[in-house]
Amino acid sequence: MTERTVSHLFDLTGRVALVTGGCGHLGSAMCRGLAEAGASVVVTSRTAEKAATFAATLPARGAQRHLGLALDHIESASITTCVQLVLQEFGSIDVLVNNAHEPVGHDWTNITPEEFTQQLANATGYFTLAKAVRDQAVERQRPASVVLLGSMYGLVGSYPSAYEDLCVASPVAYHALKGGVIQMTRHLAVYWAKDHIRVNCLSPGPFPAEKAPAELVARLQAKSPMQRMGQPDELKGAVVFLASDASSYMTGQNVVIDGGWTAW
Repeated sequence: MTERTVSHLFDLTGRVALVTGGCGHLGSAMCRGLAEAGASVVVTSRTAEKAATFAATLPARGAQRHLGLALDHIESASITTCVQLVLQEFGSIDVLVNNAHEPVGHDWTNITPEEFTQQLANATGYFTLAKAVRDQAVERQRPASVVLLGSMYGLVGSYPSAYEDLCVASPVAYHALKGGVIQMTRHLAVYWAKDHIRVNCLSPGPFPAEKAPAELVARLQAKSPMQRMGQPDELKGAVVFLASDASSYMTGQNVVIDGGWTAW
């Protein structure tokens, strides 16, 4: 077998990548990274116009083209419609990045059972969309890479002192959700490996958006080994690695990008 070069292993030219929540703080950077690696990127958002506007900003060369579509991954009918539209437009989905998230703002002190269940519905959406991508790839006898977004908070609890007297604590339902996503990654990976469908998880650490309270950011920085927060473009390399042949012998793994947070 001819040894492949690094540039070839990371090249996504000719592949179609579907990214949910692709217009957000982290999703937008991952979309740009996949596009820069050569993939045709399907950006989804709950609002079709927002997705289309952002997709038009992504770099493209040669036959590479991008598309923006509406998708609410909490609604199974929306998932079915979106997948069908992508297949009509491109013929296949080679990479899925399950990044979308419907948040719940209440912590353990005041969350209702209904809100807790609503938060866990994100995992249902991740599975439903991942299975749809797996099924179309198997039908076409093509390999595919599925990337689920976890979190460092799927691995460790949060520091109460980081939020105390400032804002609500990191939501308990979010921790339950992300821990479940990491375990779902392992489970799907072993069942889908024979179909040449790889499933891995990408778990970011602290990557606060600009609207995050400055005092919260300062407290989080103090608890990070690297003494700083992550920048969205620091996820680009990881998502391209997981999407591409550079990780072709890797499945069922959780890649943690957290500045050393979970190493304490």
